[in-house]
Amino acid sequence: MKKKVVVIGAGVAGLASAIRLQNAGYQVALYEKLATPGGKMNRIEIGGFKFDLGPSIVMMPDVYQEIFELCGRNPDDYIPMEKLDPMYRAYFSDKPEAPMDMSSDLLKLTKTIEAISPTDTGGFFRYLHEAHKIYAFARHDILQKPFRRHRDFYSSSMMNKGRGSKIKVLDTADQFIGRYIKNERLKQIISFQTLYIGISPYKSPSFYTMIPMLQFLYGVWFIKGGMYTMASSMEKLFKELGGEVYYNKDVEEICIEEGKATGIRVGGEKISAEFVMCNADFPYAMKNLVKEPAAKGKFTDKKIDKMKYTCSCFLLYLGMDRKYTEVEHVHNFIFNEKLDKNLADIFSGKKLTEASFYVYLASKMDPTLAPEGKDGLYILMPVSNAAEADYEWNDETIAYYRNYILNALKKIPGFERVENEIVAETCITPLDFETKFNAYKGAAFGLQPTLFQSNHLRPQSKATHCANLYFTGSSTHPGAGVPIVLLSAKIAAQELIDDDQGAIAAQDH
Repeated sequence: MKKKVVVIGAGVAGLASAIRLQNAGYQVALYEKLATPGGKMNRIEIGGFKFDLGPSIVMMPDVYQEIFELCGRNPDDYIPMEKLDPMYRAYFSDKPEAPMDMSSDLLKLTKTIEAISPTDTGGFFRYLHEAHKIYAFARHDILQKPFRRHRDFYSSSMMNKGRGSKIKVLDTADQFIGRYIKNERLKQIISFQTLYIGISPYKSPSFYTMIPMLQFLYGVWFIKGGMYTMASSMEKLFKELGGEVYYNKDVEEICIEEGKATGIRVGGEKISAEFVMCNADFPYAMKNLVKEPAAKGKFTDKKIDKMKYTCSCFLLYLGMDRKYTEVEHVHNFIFNEKLDKNLADIFSGKKLTEASFYVYLASKMDPTLAPEGKDGLYILMPVSNAAEADYEWNDETIAYYRNYILNALKKIPGFERVENEIVAETCITPLDFETKFNAYKGAAFGLQPTLFQSNHLRPQSKATHCANLYFTGSSTHPGAGVPIVLLSAKIAAQELIDDDQGAIAAQDH
């Protein structure tokens, strides 16, 4: 008889871990509080327009494809992808008429870098070289390994491999990049990408400078139907394998008896299982779902409150009454020239007066995402999380940020009349991340990946003080970002399997 696993949350990592465990021979039941799969990788539909809710940029496509290949499927049948070139266009608010196209074609990229700063071109490629060495080390030895004990991280083999990567542990991402590149504009184009995981480049460990390197050397991709296709396709695969999904089921508690997880409580009823895999945000789960104090270990309510959290996002979804033929690219970044002030204000809780933001036009790649002859604009602005903001998220704040974005956008060629072309509109604030997705403090990316909250110092897959309980998702090792979260699911599923098989082997003896 198959052992039963319940998975809490149908976010990216919940779906991926459920697939892996179902494929490995367990009977998996997935419980999700919302009506659809994906968690923050969901979809918003208004007035015939379809928008990805959160994640939008596909990097490391092989990690997306691996989950389907593992189950003997052809990924192209589930998540057909196309490489983007250029990957994105960068605009600067003081020179909106002179944008820069960033390509993963090294010939085109070299010409772009030379046009920005000829004296930095050699340094840029040295940066890529050193960042790739970090990635080559991290790919298997950090991003796909659990660290149950600190000594797992400080093993002699890890230390020997790490020495060759020239990781300067105490360097920030900004300092690392600054060693190779002096031009501020070029540094901004590279370093801002730590915001993909919710941390400032001035605070991020140098380890995360591999994020822009992955784009420049491996490219950016688009999944037909947008990112939500990944979520819906994982749900489809899970069901094909025999897994069960229960929507509109808000889990109230992880049931723990004699130091062991024995199931979950939903609607006052206990659902028993041999194992529990929790994809709810780790800080939320520890404060709200793990009610047994002894099972929390060091992650007491006080400890959770003291930990550092990522920024959040304000997102505008605008249905427009025309196609933006003058705007050539799917991904567009609008940088404020005072990026240092912008970042400082985000992480100190101030209302932004100098802000950068991102505009995503998925309907340029897939016209089925908007009514015929129209485009949808997804606009994301990094903002303070709900707990750190020194202002209230109310209608006045929403109107303030909406006006800021539209006024800045009107200066970009092609968007001059944007305010008059809106026919459908909605938005998401940090409070929505907190209430809809149980993102603790409304932090869109979970725990900040600071030096003391990364790798072996980050919450791990296996609960430290409770048997048969596992965690996955962006607040656990190895961190945030869709491909990294998919790897967290790989680690968590394997940890459960290894524990179970170890227990079986012990019984056999």
